[in-house]
Amino acid sequence: MNKVIYIFIAALLPALTACQQQSFTPKPRGYFRIDLPEKQYRLFDEPGYPYSFEYPVYANIVKDTLFFDAKAENPWWINVDFPELNGKIYMSYKAIGAQNSLDNLVRDAFKLTYKHTAKAESIEESDINTTNHAHGLFYEVGGNAASAKQFFVTDSTRHFLRGALYFYAPPNADSLAPMHKFLEEDMWHMVETLKWKAN
Repeated sequence: MNKVIYIFIAALLPALTACQQQSFTPKPRGYFRIDLPEKQYRLFDEPGYPYSFEYPVYANIVKDTLFFDAKAENPWWINVDFPELNGKIYMSYKAIGAQNSLDNLVRDAFKLTYKHTAKAESIEESDINTTNHAHGLFYEVGGNAASAKQFFVTDSTRHFLRGALYFYAPPNADSLAPMHKFLEEDMWHMVETLKWKAN
């Protein structure tokens, strides 16, 4: 009989304690902390390329051989890969000429940026004018767009270079905000140190 009473009390105890009111404090929504590397730069100045610039030491330059599963248009397309941040700047270069007029190249860059308007909350443009004769626009695309930072630069006569930053993650503006801000500084540094070479 005593054994039955002990089993009954043991089964009843959790039920009695579960009925006590407990206070619940909701926690604010947050994201994982990202340790960002220290800013340092090195020079990209490969033979045969029509441009040079400084890029972060925590990035790798990879030659772009495919463009949407097709062969890249020319051998000077590169990707600036950020393996620790899971991001990449796709950089496409075109020589201005009969096949690629400056007006068409600028129009294409504008179209590629404004394709993001379906998800964008805003698109802000900043002028680029460097002492090394690189002129163009830097785009900041607000909201959950796939590419929040883009630019194009040209010398208006021979060279045209476009860059677009992408992350291998869902395009959540809030969670990616620290990395967008961090890599925007690097993109501006790349543009400001860009130098054109003679063909």
